[in-house]
Amino acid sequence: MCGIIAYTGPKKAINVLLGGLESLEYRGYDSAGVSVLEHGNRIFTYRSAGKLKTLRTLIQNAKSRSQLSGSTGIGHTRWATHGSPNDKNAHPHCDCSGEIVVVHNGIVENFSELRELLTSQGHKFTSETDSETIPHLIEQFSQRGDSLEEAVRKTAVKIKGSNAVVAMSQAEPGKIVALRLGNAGGIAIGHGKGEMFVASDLPALIPNTTTISYLEGGEIAILDENSATFMNLEGESILKDPNKIEYDPISITRGNYPHFMLKEINEQPEAIMSSLRGRLNLEKGIVALEQFPLSQKDIIALKKVVIVGMGTSLHAAMVARYWI
Repeated sequence: MCGIIAYTGPKKAINVLLGGLESLEYRGYDSAGVSVLEHGNRIFTYRSAGKLKTLRTLIQNAKSRSQLSGSTGIGHTRWATHGSPNDKNAHPHCDCSGEIVVVHNGIVENFSELRELLTSQGHKFTSETDSETIPHLIEQFSQRGDSLEEAVRKTAVKIKGSNAVVAMSQAEPGKIVALRLGNAGGIAIGHGKGEMFVASDLPALIPNTTTISYLEGGEIAILDENSATFMNLEGESILKDPNKIEYDPISITRGNYPHFMLKEINEQPEAIMSSLRGRLNLEKGIVALEQFPLSQKDIIALKKVVIVGMGTSLHAAMVARYWI
């Protein structure tokens, strides 16, 4: 369950980003990174494998740390899918020029063909991830004169699968664009006073604001420090009324669902995706379960499988019985 945080406003973005990522650590991750747009409109990116303390140390030791005073930025904690959990595969990812940066949850199902096409057109890739195809697609549309939001919208039409994307560009300082396709996990927009936030879950937002909007599949949010506007994949405007979230642990955990059971039902696609992260190699068509104690010979020799469930889990077990 990768974590996303983004901010634009008057504060130092790096503090908001690191604080937000820390509140999302419960989701699990194997690498982390941040990008901050400085006042001179240059993006600085720091990313590393391992825990947030490694990223914090990297930032503290960086020669350019004194320049990290920018007020717009994006951050991410990643579970490895395409590519090992190392520095180069950590998010954020950028385009060829380093002027567009993206964080991404989900899987770009057609990334192989997109990567091959983009490479043939001169794009250079520096990671093994499917995520890196996204900033390069945005770059192509931006070079044709499209705004960041229009480039993100056209990119959304090109990629397949369930995906959550947040992007920013040197060319449009102070702007953040967020996209949700299918069931790629939540994207929540936090409305502050003279500042705006994006996060994949409420704990990263609640310390700063309790006024929240949610993106549905096929929706895009365009943020500056004072406002949020929304559109669909056809470029048509959407009106959203922000919700006021009660500041208590149960409401924060439940999100915008009326009860936990409905939340759990709607989170199943993301739960399945998260259980496969780091274990499923789509390129080679193999599943790697390093800690699984049974060999293929042992599995073939099995005569009976018992699935135990309680409550609604029992119903899931009964369905699984037919699948097996």
